[in-house]
Order: sequence, then C-alpha cells, then structure tokens
Amino acid sequence: MDTNIVQQQYSQMAQHYDRRWRHYTHPTLRFLLDWADLQPHEQVLDVGCGTGELEWLHLQDQPQQVMCGIDLAEAMVTVARHKCRTFPQVSFQSGTAEALPYGDRSFDAIVSASAFHYFPDPLAALAAMKRVLKPEGRLVILDWCRDFFWCRLCDLWLQWRDPAHQQCYTQQDLHQYLRQAGFQVMTAQRQRFGPFWGLMIVTAQPTKDNLAADNTPIG
Repeated sequence: MDTNIVQQQYSQMAQHYDRRWRHYTHPTLRFLLDWADLQPHEQVLDVGCGTGELEWLHLQDQPQQVMCGIDLAEAMVTVARHKCRTFPQVSFQSGTAEALPYGDRSFDAIVSASAFHYFPDPLAALAAMKRVLKPEGRLVILDWCRDFFWCRLCDLWLQWRDPAHQQCYTQQDLHQYLRQAGFQVMTAQRQRFGPFWGLMIVTAQPTKDNLAADNTPIG
C-alpha cells in the first residue's frame, strides 16, 4: 500500500466525510461503544480514528474520558481536533497502526472501528496495540466481515478500485490474527447493519502464559 495515495485520498474526503457516511458511522460506532462499555477512569486509544466521530459521540455521555486517536491521514486528524477542541484531555495525531507513538502499557482499552481492512500488515498492527495495552486491558475491533455475501462482493470491488483498501477478513481470519499476535478472544459477534453492511466485533485481551485454551462465543 502506498501511504501517500491513502493520505491524499482521505485528505480529499476529510471535510465532507462525516456528512457522507453518517448513515453508516453513527449506528456502527454506537454499537461499538455499547459493546466496549468504556469506564470513566479508563485511558482509551482509538486506532484509525478518522474524523474523531467515535470520540465526539462518546464524550457526549462521558465528557471526562481520557482518549487518544491516531489516523494515517493528517486532514482527518485536523477535523477530529477541531470537533473535540473543547475536551482538553482528548488528543489526536497522525501515524500508522504499525508504529504507534505511545509508551508501553499506556492504555486500558484500545478500540478500532472499520479500519482493520486498511492495515497493510495486520500482525504488526496488532503487535503494536498489544505493546501499548496494559496487561489487563482489552482490545475491541469492529470491522467488515467477509462471511457476509455483500461484503465479499464489496471486498472484490474495492481491491480492484480502491488503492487504500487491503482486504476484508472472515471472523475466523481475524481471530487467527489475534491469537498469532498474542491475544485471547473473549467475546465475538457478527452483526448486520441494514441490508448491505455485515460486520464483526471482537473483544480480546493479551494472553497470559497460564491462560486456558481459547473458547470463543460466536454470534
């Protein structure tokens, strides 16, 4: 993936992204926030934060939450900073998921919404998330799911047409990546949003040496 192409593409979309995708982002982000159940004392990292819409939605209910967001496209980050400018404990910066610019064990929770299919090196991204996650922390990923027919078609079309798109994964693929990166899948579900969008969500925690075999509830 050419990151310059991705940055250019999303820089062009940044100013109208929220308006164009509101019908998708609001129900999916609210679903993620309900699932993640972020607690007021937790420090939260959003990987692939885009325009900061997840942060803005969450801060309406938890205005004191400490949150950081990172995204590849600086123009999207600029929109996020402006949107959340009245919340001094919230910060955004540009960067990649594979090289997160945060200290080890910095976050209680990491969330990532509709971004995993953009990561050129999923294992490197998950390794970076594990490094900055506290040992008892949790990772919540929401992404398109190739188990759904329309998502398979969309995946094929985007691989042909969209230079930013890497590939969609099945639920089994995602869980395998997580296990390879040293996570244990705690809960998981597939969820349809309207007639077209089929997504999957997973909560995972860093694996401990004495952890029992992975038992994954499949929705």
